[in-house]
Amino acid sequence: MYQGSIILHIPHSRPDIPADVRSGILLNCADLRRELLRMTDWYTDELFDTGVGTAIVYHFSRLVADPERFADDADEPMSAKGMGAIYTRTSGGLILRQIDSKGRAELMCRYYWPHHERLGATVAGILENYGHCLIIDCHSFNSMPLLQELDQAVPRPDICLGTDLFHTPEGLVRGVENAFREKGLISKRNSPFSGTLVPSVFFHKDERIRSIMIEVQRALYMDEATGQKNAQFERIKTTIGNIIKSIF
Repeated sequence: MYQGSIILHIPHSRPDIPADVRSGILLNCADLRRELLRMTDWYTDELFDTGVGTAIVYHFSRLVADPERFADDADEPMSAKGMGAIYTRTSGGLILRQIDSKGRAELMCRYYWPHHERLGATVAGILENYGHCLIIDCHSFNSMPLLQELDQAVPRPDICLGTDLFHTPEGLVRGVENAFREKGLISKRNSPFSGTLVPSVFFHKDERIRSIMIEVQRALYMDEATGQKNAQFERIKTTIGNIIKSIF
């Protein structure tokens, strides 16, 4: 149905932090490595490399600026935890950086808005060519909740499917749920994370855009303590690829 109109949005797969941004982060090297291990959606650029659609990958760590958060802290629930678009706290509640409004605006201009402009332009081009667009928001998550996360429920599902009432049709999410179930994987809607990304210029305005978030529990495909792929990596990658190709 969607064919070339799919965008695979991959916002958290990279650990890269530019040197001038690193100088403003208060963690020592060992603590920063631990934070990146917890907060990076490791290998999602590989897991979702299915040969279908257009991949839009954010090139920096979410500790630089998080393109998945709402730009305005007033709209972003995680800003109360110091983890809005520009993080000031770590996943454990420690101070990550101290930054004023000017410094925040500079990081947003350098790292947040260019990514959203690229994503928005890609969506606009697909709409012009196909008349519709599907965004698959690609993530992974820890098997145990981090201190700052809003949902502390355990055990966690294998797959989290994030939806939006405006942009995620019931038939779409039901089809994805059934496909993962047939592969023996347990999925939940909007648990432990909710929602799915749509560029702000189109958000709740353009019904031609469909979006669904797919989050994969990391213990399925990697050793969470070391960050290394485990023996099931290729199986999980193949499963994701087959589902995307068959459903979308």
